[in-house]
Amino acid sequence: MAPSTSSQPMYQKDERVLCFHHELLYEAKVLDHKMKDPNDKKDGYSYRVHYKGWKNTWDDWVPQERLRKFTDENKELASNLKKDMDAQRRATTGKPLPASTKKRVYGSDAAGSSARGSEDRSSVAPQPPKGTKRGRTEIEGIDKEEDFVRRPAVRIVIPESLKTILVDDWEKVTKDSKLAPVPSQTPISQFLHDYQNFESQYRRPGSADADILEEVIAGIKEYFNKSLGRILLYRFERQQFYEVHKQIESGHGEHAGKSLCDMYGCEHLLRLFAYLVHANWDIVSMPDLIAHTNMDQQSVSRLREELSKMTQFLGKRVDKYISNPYEHPGQDYSDGVKTGA
Repeated sequence: MAPSTSSQPMYQKDERVLCFHHELLYEAKVLDHKMKDPNDKKDGYSYRVHYKGWKNTWDDWVPQERLRKFTDENKELASNLKKDMDAQRRATTGKPLPASTKKRVYGSDAAGSSARGSEDRSSVAPQPPKGTKRGRTEIEGIDKEEDFVRRPAVRIVIPESLKTILVDDWEKVTKDSKLAPVPSQTPISQFLHDYQNFESQYRRPGSADADILEEVIAGIKEYFNKSLGRILLYRFERQQFYEVHKQIESGHGEHAGKSLCDMYGCEHLLRLFAYLVHANWDIVSMPDLIAHTNMDQQSVSRLREELSKMTQFLGKRVDKYISNPYEHPGQDYSDGVKTGA
């Protein structure tokens, strides 16, 4: 857990950490630390790090925002991201990584996730993915320093448990003509609140990391509220959406003044992250909304890092946040959808 005051360094000398170098995280050791501004304790610390297996010439002073704790959760996420990047490279070159470049280290903590593909609301559902092994993970194929190249944009990591839910969601709505209950017993706003409380334990109050977390939570709420009716619904759900939206806008009743995040559950939040997985289970789409913002590449990468950590958190708590049974809305509703009423 992060120290409670900003006067103490979050990382100690000789501590084993993960450190960003461009868009991957590498295993490293903290050699030293110093305050950025001795006259301003709130300005935080810089850390001198040595990347494991790299020459000392790569040792560098880095801001705290580039470091991550060497936890099982971060290592698991790093392993998944590294596999994604290797898959993308093989897809681009048509060749596996050369044996000479293979080295056993940890890769990125969610720095990474660029996304490809697009949601196809009328496509045939893909086959459910195979399960993956959890626990401490080591990855093969990370580049040696002399082979280091600039990486493509980062990609969101979607846990296998959530990929399966996306498929089930597609089938229940489009094949079985069922709807996720709205309002949800555990709405998106509740999930985001719980995630923020959990993640805040590891971020120093008033630090850049804490501010970024708050901004990301607020941004997701805004993105979801604006995009749900435009790009995230199946045709069968639109009438339900119109009814919910009408209740919110009515100005009276128990749902008056609420946001869509207060009404819809994480089944729909997953669609914002993935647009529903289409053909490639290893590469998942980010919403086009992000592509049209004015954020620079570093900001986009950090946002995707935060979203990847969020999906990992959700993937381990599926029973809590995605457990509501889908419901048949009734024949009148179904007939209205068919006739376009």
